[in-house]
Amino acid sequence: MPSQSVLEQKKAIVAELSERLKNSVTGVVVSYQGINTEDDTKLRKELRENNVKYTVVKNTLLSRACEEAGLDELKPVLEGTTALATSDSEYAAAARILCGYAKDHDNFKVKSGYLDGAVVDMDTIVSLSKLPTRDVRLLLTRAALTPASRRRQPRQLPQRKLPQRNNPQLNSKLTT
Repeated sequence: MPSQSVLEQKKAIVAELSERLKNSVTGVVVSYQGINTEDDTKLRKELRENNVKYTVVKNTLLSRACEEAGLDELKPVLEGTTALATSDSEYAAAARILCGYAKDHDNFKVKSGYLDGAVVDMDTIVSLSKLPTRDVRLLLTRAALTPASRRRQPRQLPQRKLPQRNNPQLNSKLTT
């Protein structure tokens, strides 16, 4: 039987995970089996740069946190090696990065995910992964909302005056 201090630590971890699940807009559960330290470091760096929190978790602790957060449908995938990636503001970042990573690494697998407090199917996760980055979406939105008069117009070349046909100087040059 675990000591009281270990039990308290586990309860604190479950409470923290539960709050993280409740407060995030999206989350992705992955199996990280078979990736080396160098690849894991690169993955974690990219996730951090995109404000995605990535943590290796014990299945039993995450299972209890899912119960508290109302995400019971995630529990069936909680076996083997498990990591959780969550984002508080960006819907597509975790899915985009992790699905891209899974394409390049055979053993790395996306197990499941949730969006706005509801577990979603793999098709939804794959669809999220195909969305452009937040910065690109902001640029596209800004371009769409900017009035046409304020958009940058291509430079127009100065108009050159063409000689007139009834110009005596031109006619004399043409006939000689």
